Amino acid sequence: MPIPEGTPSIDRRLLRDDVFGRLRDAIVDGVLAPGEQLRDGELAAWLGVSRTPVREALLRLAEAGLVVARPGRSTTVSTLDLRDIRDARDVVAAMHEVAVREAVDSLTRSDLEAMRAANHRFRTAVERGDVEAALRADDDLHGIPVAVAANRALSAVLDQFTPVLRRAERLRFSSLGGRASITRHDDLIRLCAAGDAEQAAAVAFDTWHTLPTTEE
Repeated sequence: MPIPEGTPSIDRRLLRDDVFGRLRDAIVDGVLAPGEQLRDGELAAWLGVSRTPVREALLRLAEAGLVVARPGRSTTVSTLDLRDIRDARDVVAAMHEVAVREAVDSLTRSDLEAMRAANHRFRTAVERGDVEAALRADDDLHGIPVAVAANRALSAVLDQFTPVLRRAERLRFSSLGGRASITRHDDLIRLCAAGDAEQAAAVAFDTWHTLPTTEE
């Protein structure tokens, strides 16, 4: 496996979640390519950690469908098929629906302003064709109801399956579909501000469930 250059080591004091996050992001961003063989020793050297958190992270990545582990043989970056993306999309959409329904009554004025600010950044990024900035702004916006809902089980499911959808998100945000998301975000914020939990939850579900797949 070719080791990427120019990436700083992880502080040894950080927890295994940081190792998982770095490997997950490297797969989602294409640094570690589909079909590439992953060796825990090389990954540990790259990240500056022991093999143990790397092995634990690879197990979690396998559960998320981002790697394929063949015990005693090899671990490789998976090539996600259409079914994987659709399954993850269904789960993530449902989790955001629940998060918004649970959060609406607890959203503060500051929370709503933060959502509006995130959508403004999202609009600017989409208009400029800056897909990475659009992804960050989208994460910020949808992350507010998730944080307010404070449902740890829900957050764990999102952490596991949202990375599978990054390709679909990039496809949307690099096309005219990104502009449609601006309107959905506006509707979501308006309904949250009005305290309409059911309709806001429905918009949240639709926003995620309409993500394109490679064949749609």
